[in-house]
Amino acid sequence: MTERTPEPTLVGKRVDAGEADTTEIVQLARAGGYQVVDTVTQTRTEDPAYHFGEGKVETIAERVVASDARSVVVDNELGPYQTYNVGNKLPDGVRVIDRFRLILEIFGQRAQTRKAQLQVELAELRYELPRAEAKASLAKRDERPGFMGLGEYDESRERDIKAQISRIRDELDQIEQTDQHRRQQRRESGFDLVALAGYTNAGKSTLLRRLAADLDVDENLGVHPDVETTAESEDRLFTTLGTTTRRMDFDRRDVLVTDTVGFISDLPHWLVESFKSTLDAVYRADLVLLVVDVSEPIEEIREKVVTSHDTLYERNEAPIVTVLNKTDAIPDTEIQRKLGALSSLAPNPVVVSAQTGDNVPTLRERIHAELPDYVQERLVMPMTDDTMSVVSWIHDNAYVENVEYGNEVVIEFEGRPAVIEQSRSKAGRLVDAGSA
Repeated sequence: MTERTPEPTLVGKRVDAGEADTTEIVQLARAGGYQVVDTVTQTRTEDPAYHFGEGKVETIAERVVASDARSVVVDNELGPYQTYNVGNKLPDGVRVIDRFRLILEIFGQRAQTRKAQLQVELAELRYELPRAEAKASLAKRDERPGFMGLGEYDESRERDIKAQISRIRDELDQIEQTDQHRRQQRRESGFDLVALAGYTNAGKSTLLRRLAADLDVDENLGVHPDVETTAESEDRLFTTLGTTTRRMDFDRRDVLVTDTVGFISDLPHWLVESFKSTLDAVYRADLVLLVVDVSEPIEEIREKVVTSHDTLYERNEAPIVTVLNKTDAIPDTEIQRKLGALSSLAPNPVVVSAQTGDNVPTLRERIHAELPDYVQERLVMPMTDDTMSVVSWIHDNAYVENVEYGNEVVIEFEGRPAVIEQSRSKAGRLVDAGSA
């Protein structure tokens, strides 16, 4: 991704009550390539025309001139009329970008794979559709194309957007069918699938690097288009937009761990829905690790855990293990206090520091305990060249405990039920061939 020169921007945020916290929106703006030169906040009910109060918009305009900002990022969703009204108060050329437009920009910058690019395009079209509908409604009512600065109404645009959404959904469905086939192949090859979920900056990518083995996914398994040889680990939002899959460093099992796009607060349904095919890597896993930043305030942690569970339990059937990460950032007394406060929401969590590796071995043990039980098997096969190929296949796809060679080959092993079924079928064909 080519880095652009950061654009000076002013960040604005309105809340109905309390104090407006701009920490996250500042992080988002920086992630999008903006240089935050000033912030303006307001506590009041929403103004239907300007979102902020009109006087506060005038203050924003003055601060834009004083700071030489070239854009205004608003940490709220603005309607098309509000966007126009605020922009009309600003100097010429200064853009107004609401929270979700900013998120879409960041997604667009991060999208590397075809699937990620399609998901971004789908989200952008979902964002544009109500604005096109607003233009249509306004034009029909007032018969004044271009009214309120919304642009000239094109009656075919709304139909085009809906047609494009349908086309992208079809292509994403085809990609997801291919992904499902690859996941099934991996399962049949003896792999357990573990997914990392959680909010951005919770440390998922760092934990992936800590859990992963040096070897990447075997090319012969059919590499997923999103598989990368490394997983970035940076203190910025949305480092992971698509999915990154690595082989886990495990003694007795073959495990693949997938890092997925991070959740983020206050996303509208249309945006979450646009990225549901990425979340399918979570929904179709054998185990989900919900990674939480334990150094955050307890109320924020509580809210994120509840929202994450609501999102995951919607379609997920796999067990969920909460991983409280970043224990190196706070004292033990605070960790214990937060464990007590979260006991009803996240029973029996695992506390780790992905950064230092502290308690990661305990997490590995928990992963092993939560994954589907392996099945014990003992096969007796005639001694033939074909038998040796089957023995080699079992070694590759299961955990072999003992092999005895003589007139017959006796092999004892354990593995996933799908692998056990395949091995029985292969052994049965050998026995049938020997008796024929």
